[in-house]
Amino acid sequence: MSDSHERWVSAATLIDTASGEEKIIPPEHPYRTLVLCFDGTGDQFDSDAGIGTYTTPEIATPFRARMAKAVDEAVAWNLDAHVMGGYEFLMQNYTAGDRICIFGFSRGAYTARSLAGMIHKVGILPASNKQQVPFAYKMYTRADEVGWQQSNAFKKAFSIDADIDFIGVWDTVNSVGLIPRRLPFTMSNTNVRTFRHAVSLDERRAKFKANLWNRPDEGEAKLGLVQKGNTPGLGSAIENHPLRQQPHSMWELEQKYSKDRSLPTDVEEVWFAGCHCDIGGGSVSNDTKPNLARIPLRWMIRECFKTNTGIMFYADMLEEIMGVDPAVLYPTVLPRPPALKVSEEQGHYIRSISDDAAKSKTSTESLDEGTVTTTGQRPTEEELELMDALSPIYDQLSLNWFWWILEFFPIRIRYQSGGNSRVSYLGWNLGRGRHIPKQETEGVKVHRSVKLRMEARYKNGQRYVPKASFDERCTTWVD
Repeated sequence: MSDSHERWVSAATLIDTASGEEKIIPPEHPYRTLVLCFDGTGDQFDSDAGIGTYTTPEIATPFRARMAKAVDEAVAWNLDAHVMGGYEFLMQNYTAGDRICIFGFSRGAYTARSLAGMIHKVGILPASNKQQVPFAYKMYTRADEVGWQQSNAFKKAFSIDADIDFIGVWDTVNSVGLIPRRLPFTMSNTNVRTFRHAVSLDERRAKFKANLWNRPDEGEAKLGLVQKGNTPGLGSAIENHPLRQQPHSMWELEQKYSKDRSLPTDVEEVWFAGCHCDIGGGSVSNDTKPNLARIPLRWMIRECFKTNTGIMFYADMLEEIMGVDPAVLYPTVLPRPPALKVSEEQGHYIRSISDDAAKSKTSTESLDEGTVTTTGQRPTEEELELMDALSPIYDQLSLNWFWWILEFFPIRIRYQSGGNSRVSYLGWNLGRGRHIPKQETEGVKVHRSVKLRMEARYKNGQRYVPKASFDERCTTWVD
């Protein structure tokens, strides 16, 4: 790294610490971190997120914007604009030595992974090359040999070769819009150092199947999106794939045009209780406490510190909003204490939507000031975790009948079974839960808050059973 980039970034360069006295952790680090966030808010700041619709600035009138948003939700026609928008931000701000961290939820998660794929394939253009961005994106999406040749030559001639330090996503879905779209390097990308994914156990809609890491379908394998030796568990599957034996296959093209990566991506995908918007937010307003979405958010924040991303957080906001003591995150991430025990004597019941609605009408007190806290002080993270774990699940198939229309359309269902074999069939989803692949061979990681919810009961005596089945003998409980 050149002397010009051997610089320390401190909190003082970001805020006026003398006047505001805001404590930030980490207070400094020897590099700059660029953070991109793709949320499902219709490209607007809102109190409760959607599923990642996007409208372009050219659509000025409210009516046209609503129409464009509706069409975009169906066919995702603005996905390209979202990816290129993130790319332009990096193009204007990235310098050698910076770290890139990308976050996203739902369609925003797919956008985040697509942006990382574009950077892998064509690199980052120097600043003030905005006119070249559509051309670079077109090369990224082109999957034939000419496209790879152009991408490789373009990257060498014009671009900076940059790695992605961290991708953190919440519940990436398998198809983007009603018309499925696939982009290169969205399911596996050796350009990424760390990948963290919070996945829903209870989402069951046909168009919201989980898009997991390192499990490309036949089309993705055709593109050669996985490098041998860098994708645990899939090297033999791709090596023996019939397309591997064809001359000029996309596997060979990737080997030819992609630089070797000696270190595999650090991948961790953890399953959480709740449906799609219970994982990434949007089921309830942001100020609703407790709610299930706070659990994967706290987990993701902790992973940012564990992996040394350099992202700076306001310490007071971590404690006030998320209930996380900054001292357990910095300078060292401390092991979490054991989870609290569920006790019906203390009123630890799983709440339904109707329970929360009734309480909000009869009480002005916040729900997080209830039965769990025994110290009389601010609740600990473990107390908040228990309250959040018992929050309602917002299942859209139960709340909105129109989602059932898609359940009766035949869809292509694909997943990877043990031994790296692939299962693909055309069928009706009919509200079935998600499939968790390769549990016996690779295990499954489930957050410990799921266990709390499974140990509790609803007030009618029923227990919580996740819609996606997992074998507890193969389960690693994650803090």
